[in-house]
Amino acid sequence: MSYAALFEDEEDIFGGSPRSKFMDVVFNANNDIVRQELENFIEKVAVMELMLEEHVGEDIDKAVDTYRATHLDDASTKTKSLYVELMGTVLSQSE
Repeated sequence: MSYAALFEDEEDIFGGSPRSKFMDVVFNANNDIVRQELENFIEKVAVMELMLEEHVGEDIDKAVDTYRATHLDDASTKTKSLYVELMGTVLSQSE
């Protein structure tokens, strides 16, 4: 099974979209684990923004919007992947 196949029919595989399942996990998992993982995620985004600033300058939002507009499918797939990844991280610590 290919990676892309995970997202072909979200309703059958996830019982909802990766986003909706992520929200279910976030609102029902251990609060301390969720807080820690969200802090880790925000720190990672902050570092990536700093790295991006070095390459495109101060107007990160414009660069992100331009990239998103020209890579809609890839951005959508990556967004779903991040929901699944973060959900998996939270769930693996909740066992």
